[in-house]
Amino acid sequence: QVQLVESVGGSVQAGGSLRLSCAASPLTYWRNCMGWFRRVPGKEREVVVAIDSDGSTRYADSVKGLFTISKDNAENTLYLQMNSLKPEDPGMYYCALRLVGRCDLTVSGFGFWGRGTEVTVSS
Repeated sequence: QVQLVESVGGSVQAGGSLRLSCAASPLTYWRNCMGWFRRVPGKEREVVVAIDSDGSTRYADSVKGLFTISKDNAENTLYLQMNSLKPEDPGMYYCALRLVGRCDLTVSGFGFWGRGTEVTVSS
Protein backbone atom coordinates (compact mmCIF):
# COMPACT_ATOMS: atom_id res chain seq x y z
CA GLN A 1 0.00 0.00 0.00
CA VAL A 2 1.42 3.35 -1.03
CA GLN A 3 1.89 5.85 1.72
CA LEU A 4 2.95 9.43 1.22
CA VAL A 5 3.34 11.53 4.33
CA GLU A 6 4.02 15.23 4.09
CA SER A 7 5.72 17.25 6.78
CA VAL A 8 3.79 19.88 8.65
CA GLY A 9 3.42 23.01 6.55
CA GLY A 10 3.76 26.44 7.95
CA SER A 11 3.07 30.09 7.78
CA VAL A 12 5.46 32.63 6.38
CA GLN A 13 5.39 36.23 5.35
CA ALA A 14 5.31 37.09 1.69
CA GLY A 15 8.79 36.83 0.28
CA GLY A 16 9.74 34.19 2.79
CA SER A 17 10.76 30.57 2.26
CA LEU A 18 9.45 27.23 3.37
CA ARG A 19 10.55 23.66 2.77
CA LEU A 20 8.17 20.76 2.65
CA SER A 21 9.18 17.13 2.81
CA CYS A 22 7.48 13.87 1.98
CA ALA A 23 8.29 10.36 3.09
CA ALA A 24 7.26 7.68 0.64
CA SER A 25 6.69 3.99 1.21
CA PRO A 26 7.11 1.26 0.29
CA LEU A 27 10.53 1.80 -1.19
CA THR A 28 9.45 -0.07 -4.30
CA TYR A 29 7.89 3.12 -5.61
CA TRP A 30 10.66 5.49 -4.66
CA ARG A 31 12.12 5.71 -8.14
CA ASN A 32 8.83 6.39 -9.90
CA CYS A 33 7.68 9.80 -11.00
CA MET A 34 6.87 11.95 -7.99
CA GLY A 35 5.66 15.48 -7.63
CA TRP A 36 3.90 18.13 -5.65
CA PHE A 37 0.54 19.58 -6.41
CA ARG A 38 -1.44 22.24 -4.66
CA ARG A 39 -5.01 23.19 -4.16
CA VAL A 40 -5.39 26.93 -3.84
CA PRO A 41 -8.84 28.24 -2.85
CA GLY A 42 -10.81 29.27 -5.88
CA LYS A 43 -8.49 27.55 -8.35
CA GLU A 44 -8.11 24.16 -9.97
CA ARG A 45 -5.62 21.70 -8.55
CA GLU A 46 -2.23 22.32 -10.06
CA VAL A 47 0.80 20.08 -10.25
CA VAL A 48 3.58 22.55 -9.60
CA VAL A 49 6.52 20.24 -10.14
CA ALA A 50 7.34 16.67 -11.07
CA ILE A 51 10.58 14.72 -10.87
CA ASP A 52 11.23 11.63 -12.91
CA SER A 53 13.26 8.54 -12.07
CA ASP A 54 16.28 9.97 -13.88
CA GLY A 55 16.12 13.18 -11.88
CA SER A 56 14.70 15.29 -14.69
CA THR A 57 12.20 17.86 -13.54
CA ARG A 58 9.26 19.81 -14.87
CA TYR A 59 7.97 22.97 -13.26
CA ALA A 60 4.76 24.87 -13.73
CA ASP A 61 5.35 28.36 -15.06
CA SER A 62 3.83 29.77 -11.90
CA VAL A 63 6.67 28.45 -9.75
CA LYS A 64 9.58 28.22 -12.15
CA GLY A 65 12.65 29.78 -10.62
CA LEU A 66 10.98 29.99 -7.21
CA PHE A 67 10.34 26.39 -6.17
CA THR A 68 12.83 23.52 -6.27
CA ILE A 69 12.10 19.83 -5.99
CA SER A 70 14.71 17.37 -4.82
CA LYS A 71 15.01 13.80 -3.64
CA ASP A 72 17.24 12.43 -0.92
CA ASN A 73 17.69 8.84 -1.98
CA ALA A 74 19.49 7.93 1.22
CA GLU A 75 16.55 9.10 3.32
CA ASN A 76 13.82 8.30 0.75
CA THR A 77 12.49 11.78 1.20
CA LEU A 78 11.11 14.17 -1.35
CA TYR A 79 11.51 17.89 -0.77
CA LEU A 80 9.94 21.04 -2.07
CA GLN A 81 11.87 24.20 -1.39
CA MET A 82 9.65 27.22 -1.86
CA ASN A 83 11.27 30.63 -2.05
CA SER A 84 9.88 34.11 -2.48
CA LEU A 85 6.42 32.95 -1.50
CA LYS A 86 3.61 35.16 -2.72
CA PRO A 87 0.14 35.87 -1.35
CA GLU A 88 -1.30 33.68 -4.15
CA ASP A 89 0.76 30.63 -3.10
CA PRO A 90 -1.06 29.55 0.08
CA GLY A 91 -3.17 26.43 0.06
CA MET A 92 -2.92 22.72 0.59
CA TYR A 93 0.16 21.09 -0.83
CA TYR A 94 0.22 17.40 -1.63
CA CYS A 95 3.03 14.97 -2.35
CA ALA A 96 2.07 12.73 -5.24
CA LEU A 97 3.21 9.57 -6.99
CA ARG A 98 2.71 8.52 -10.55
CA LEU A 99 3.21 4.93 -11.65
CA VAL A 100 2.40 5.02 -15.34
CA GLY A 101 2.70 7.37 -18.23
CA ARG A 102 4.93 10.31 -18.90
CA CYS A 103 6.16 12.23 -15.86
CA ASP A 104 4.49 15.52 -16.63
CA LEU A 105 2.30 18.05 -14.84
CA THR A 106 -1.02 16.39 -15.58
CA VAL A 107 -3.00 16.15 -12.38
CA SER A 108 -4.93 13.08 -13.43
CA GLY A 109 -1.69 11.17 -14.05
CA PHE A 110 -0.84 11.05 -10.37
CA GLY A 111 -2.74 8.19 -8.83
CA PHE A 112 -1.52 8.50 -5.27
CA TRP A 113 -1.12 11.45 -2.99
CA GLY A 114 -0.67 12.22 0.67
CA ARG A 115 -3.10 13.92 3.00
CA GLY A 116 -1.63 17.30 2.27
CA THR A 117 -0.10 20.03 4.34
CA GLU A 118 -1.22 23.60 4.67
CA VAL A 119 0.87 26.56 3.64
CA THR A 120 -0.16 30.08 4.53
CA VAL A 121 1.44 33.29 3.38
CA SER A 122 0.79 36.56 5.09
CA SER A 123 1.24 39.88 3.36
